[in-house]
Amino acid sequence: MVFETDRIYFRKLGKDDVKTLYKWHNDVEVFTNMRSSLDLYNHEDIEEFYDKVKEGKNFVIVEKESNTDIGSISLVGLSFRQRNAEILLLIGEKDYWGQGYGKEAFRLLLNYAFNELNLHRLSLKVFSYNQKAKKMYENLGFQVEGKLRESFFRDGEWHDIYIMSMLQKDYFEQ
Repeated sequence: MVFETDRIYFRKLGKDDVKTLYKWHNDVEVFTNMRSSLDLYNHEDIEEFYDKVKEGKNFVIVEKESNTDIGSISLVGLSFRQRNAEILLLIGEKDYWGQGYGKEAFRLLLNYAFNELNLHRLSLKVFSYNQKAKKMYENLGFQVEGKLRESFFRDGEWHDIYIMSMLQKDYFEQ
């Protein structure tokens, strides 16, 4: 199956997931590596977010053994005309951090994006202090295209954001 491995599967993000998204989007420890703003969200904000993304390629990552929702993964800014999109990954359940679930989910989405959707280019953004994620993306075949220098301020200092991408041809050459 396109959306399944031995340990995880994807399911379409649904209205019932708003409560879980609310929890993840308001956990500062979860979102410190995901967004430059650490603002808290109310239920209406999450409902609006869901309304914007519900028609897109947005999936909940489910751990099979326990049938637990552990995160989300999305293709945003999807352009079939230009055949490109940006990937967003979130492992919201901290008990599942550091166990390879993010990499596994990424591989599933890469396969779907390049083989099923026939996309040409995928991109992502990663904060300069999140070296673990940057290394994972590089190991998957993503290349740094550029850097947004001192793009946001956190914990008393300025941080960069790396722009990374992978082309379909590079994916198939791996």
